Amino acid sequence: MKIGFLGAGSWGITLANLLVKKGNYTILWEHRPERCKRLKRERKDTDRFGDFVFPDGMDFTSRVEEILDVELLVFAVPSQSVRETARKIKGLAYPNKILSVVKGIEISSLKRMSEVIAEELGNVKISVLSGPSIAREVLKELPTSVVVASEDIEFAEEIQRLFSTNRFRVYRWFDVKGVELGGALKNVIAIAAGAVDSLKLGANAKGALITRGIAEITRLGMALGADNRTFAGLSGIGDLITTCFSGFSRNRYVGEKLGMGMRLKDILDSMVEVAEGVYTAEAAYKLSKIHNVSMPITEAVYKILHDEFTPMEALDWLMSRELKLEHY
Repeated sequence: MKIGFLGAGSWGITLANLLVKKGNYTILWEHRPERCKRLKRERKDTDRFGDFVFPDGMDFTSRVEEILDVELLVFAVPSQSVRETARKIKGLAYPNKILSVVKGIEISSLKRMSEVIAEELGNVKISVLSGPSIAREVLKELPTSVVVASEDIEFAEEIQRLFSTNRFRVYRWFDVKGVELGGALKNVIAIAAGAVDSLKLGANAKGALITRGIAEITRLGMALGADNRTFAGLSGIGDLITTCFSGFSRNRYVGEKLGMGMRLKDILDSMVEVAEGVYTAEAAYKLSKIHNVSMPITEAVYKILHDEFTPMEALDWLMSRELKLEHY
């Protein structure tokens, strides 16, 4: 099978590698011509993967039209670039099967990635893939389980078969909203988890953070029409736990550095790739206000990112709020 990737970051390259090892051909679009030339010439990306060499069957291009003659198109760009990227192929001949592996919410519209893609590209089949999947671990073929969701169950089954290996297990589910929201919102909680780690607040605090984090993710998800069961699964609590603990989590890293007193701009400038939680925090905060959903951890992270709280002030605010029932 021939698969095109819009985006040649860590996750796009990792999934392309997985597919090539299963006998497929992949071509990835990298919008920066110089980086694209380097990837084609060196067959490696030392910033992201060290000395790992890309296999034959993985190609790169900086011309978006060159990746569209494929059977499946995968969106693997940062969330705030999805609409712009979709517009680049609008009017061209692209496949009607689209997979989104992007974890985020568009700030300007507060829409999920599949909504943005459908809005721009019209009548296409869309699946979304999410779950606890640190790219470096998948690349090393360490055991990983994820979930694919689609309103078209046959398409979800097709993606499930395409990506599944004996080290990468794909489950399927119908709840596109929940799978996308879980994958996006967990990044906000992961920023808080990084701050908990750097401030040495302890295991009690981190356990509570993760538990209360999934509670507020679930509340918002249900308010937006998602199935509450989704958040007890791989794209909910599974992805949240992994992102809050992994040393390779970009969002946890941001929180860790904020807890050390670094400025957000300096942190982001030092990073090779995007920490989606920085943008999702704003979108989630706005959604919580629109739908009148209590999301205190998300609000605290949003205010830290916008210099309204220091991490310790956020902690004091969270711990001294009005006492209430655990489930509400």
